[in-house]
Amino acid sequence: MTGQIWARIGTRGSPLALAQAHQVRGLLATAHGLPLEQIEIVVIKTTGDAIQDRPLSEAGGKGLFTKELDLAQIAGEIDLAVHSSKDLPTLLPEELVIAGYLPREDVRDALISPRARLLADLPQGAIVGTASLRRQAMVKRLRPDIQTTLLRGNVETRLRKAEAGEIDATLLAYAGLKRLGLADRATSVLETEEFLPAVGQGAIGITIRGDDQATAAKLAPILDAPTGFALTAERAFLRVLDGSCKTPIAGLARIEDGRLTFRGMILRKDGSEAFEVADSDTLANAAAMGVRAGERLLAAAPADILTH
Repeated sequence: MTGQIWARIGTRGSPLALAQAHQVRGLLATAHGLPLEQIEIVVIKTTGDAIQDRPLSEAGGKGLFTKELDLAQIAGEIDLAVHSSKDLPTLLPEELVIAGYLPREDVRDALISPRARLLADLPQGAIVGTASLRRQAMVKRLRPDIQTTLLRGNVETRLRKAEAGEIDATLLAYAGLKRLGLADRATSVLETEEFLPAVGQGAIGITIRGDDQATAAKLAPILDAPTGFALTAERAFLRVLDGSCKTPIAGLARIEDGRLTFRGMILRKDGSEAFEVADSDTLANAAAMGVRAGERLLAAAPADILTH
C-alpha cells in the first residue's frame, strides 16, 4: 500500500493544534510501522480561531473550536480529529465518539510575566490578560486587587504581548508550552492545590465516527487507559454542571493507589465565592463518581452561580 493514504487526521491550524496532530501522526506511524507520508494531516479552520475580539462565552462557547472538525468527520473528509480535551464540548454530535486520549501531560497552569516571578508578587492592581473565565476567577480569588482583560490569540501571540509589557502577566497551560518547546518561557508554574485546572487540561483527545471500527482499531495502540478513566470522571462532572465557557469551572481526577481521586470547583466570575467538592472511587466507577461530585456541588452552591 505504498503511496496510499492510511489515515487522515483533522486539526485546527494553530501551532499548538498542529504540534498535537503531528504527535498523533508520529505515534501512529511508529505503532504500525508506516512512513509518515501515509498519514495525512488536514488543516481545518474553525469559527473559534476566527473570533478574536470577544470571549468565547459571548460567541457560543467551546464548541466553536470543534464544529467544523465535527462536520468534516461526519462527511467522511477526515478519519479522526485531534483536540485539546478541554476544548471538547460535553455533548458531541451523535455520529461522533471520543476514541480515547494520549497519555496526559502536565495539568498545571503557567504564569508568564515580565513583572514578577509569582502571582503573589505581581504589583497591586496588576493587569492579567486571559481568555479563560476560570483563570480570571481563580486569579481574582487569590488576588482580588488584580484587573483582568481579554487576551485572545495563539500561544505565541499571548506570550509576545505579555513579554512586551502590554499586560503585566498572562496564564497558559503548561502542557501547551511544553508541546511547543516553550516551557522555558514560563515564569512559574501554579500548583493544583491553589489553582485547579480546567477539565481535560493537558490531555489530547481523539474523536472518530462512532461506526468507524477500523479507525478505532488503528488508534488502540497509542491510547492511554489511565487518562481515559480520569477524563471520564472529569467530563461526567462537567456534564452535570452543564459546563460551557460561560461559568468558571475547574476539575481534576487522578489515579492514586489504584483508585480515582477527584477535586472539583465552581466559582463566581469575580472570584468572590468558590464552592469545592472532593471524592474518590474505583476506576470502574469513574463516570458515576463524576456525576456524584457534580450533583453534590450543585446542591452546595447557590443556584444563581450557574446563570450569572
